[in-house]
Amino acid sequence: MTLPDLTPQQVYDLDRKHVFHSWAAQERITPMVITRTEGSYVWDGEGRRLLDLSSQLVNTNIGHQHPAVVAAIQEQAGLLCTIAPQHANAARSEAARLVAEVTPGDLDRVFFTNGGADAVEHAVRMARLHTGRPKVLSRYRSYHGGTHLAVNLTGDPRRWPSDSGTAGVVHFHGPFLYRSVFHATTEQEESERALAHLEQVIEMEGPATIAAVILETIPGTAGIMPPPPGYLAGVRELCDRYGIVLIADEVMAGFGRTGAWFAVDHWDVVPDLLTFAKGVNSGYVPLGGVAISPAIAATFADRPYPGGLTYSGHPLATAAAVATITAMREEKIVENAARIGEEVLGPGLARLADRHPSVGEVRGLGVFWAVELVEDRQTRTPLAPYGGTSQAMTDLVAACRANGVLPFTNYNRLHVVPPCTITAAEAEEGLAALDVALEAADAHVR
Repeated sequence: MTLPDLTPQQVYDLDRKHVFHSWAAQERITPMVITRTEGSYVWDGEGRRLLDLSSQLVNTNIGHQHPAVVAAIQEQAGLLCTIAPQHANAARSEAARLVAEVTPGDLDRVFFTNGGADAVEHAVRMARLHTGRPKVLSRYRSYHGGTHLAVNLTGDPRRWPSDSGTAGVVHFHGPFLYRSVFHATTEQEESERALAHLEQVIEMEGPATIAAVILETIPGTAGIMPPPPGYLAGVRELCDRYGIVLIADEVMAGFGRTGAWFAVDHWDVVPDLLTFAKGVNSGYVPLGGVAISPAIAATFADRPYPGGLTYSGHPLATAAAVATITAMREEKIVENAARIGEEVLGPGLARLADRHPSVGEVRGLGVFWAVELVEDRQTRTPLAPYGGTSQAMTDLVAACRANGVLPFTNYNRLHVVPPCTITAAEAEEGLAALDVALEAADAHVR
């Protein structure tokens, strides 16, 4: 081991002296020191064990330190640590084969990237070159990454500081019945009116100018909002009618998170391009990619694709992906996520909604759930402002940690997004802790 033997305090002090953190005002943060992880748990610098209901950034789908994936990385490092992407290698070839086996329909070509944002950037580039059109439509309440184009595609406030308004992006409203902008009262109304709105945007922008519609199949950090029945099929039909490429952003929802390999599988819709990252290897080594339809791949059969990355399909990352997908199949991890959602988290969160007046709505699938927190159930006033936080949410996070869970919160929501490997007993442990912690949110109800 070449790392120095640092105490948790030394780790913290060095972090504050030298590390520049993302999405943060540097002088206002006190990052938690994590000393080790295993399965569904992490240990902080004070030695406390916390149930990881965040899966970190919703990416440790097979849990922490899965022995088969750790061993695969070690074995690959002993054989071939790195190689330029123009060369074929066994880890990348096998990872591509396995990804193609689990992606929907005929998406059987894979372009590997280093993460989700650059996967989105390349998917959009492919769509623009394939169609010869400049514009991309993206919904509000979405997140597609932190790089320049990806953050402009993003439909939440993280876009605002970097939004130049010149990236060829047009935003539209997607379905979200709880806070419907379409004055809908049923899922059917919400779906029909959201599709009518999207078609109107397409017509007003000019179909011949639009290369792609990009959607998080189920928006993640924007609120975990499963689309109503018929919506995704309707978007697919609109794209077909107007010759528009449909890009499914499955970076967060993919690889078992919703109880299916990909969220689009729940609605039997096949996109033209599908972006992935996070769960493909649980983030053990950075990896993302684009799964590509035959029609778009054919565009670049004799025409060079103008894009690439030095670490595309990195051997350590793709070896981790091979081990991850294999483990997910052999251990029935996707099925476990579906079962935990249906039998434990879904019913358990519904019971918490009945008990706590701060809970306005619970929604989700598999191990992908959001608890919408409100000051008043009648007015649905959020417990924190859109794009911001509040003392109520600060109190809730502190209460979660005090009760032994590491939460994921965004604005006025608590997301319950544990590893897909979580056991029923661990899920019940988390629900019991949240039951106590939500009293901190209830204290702010008017």
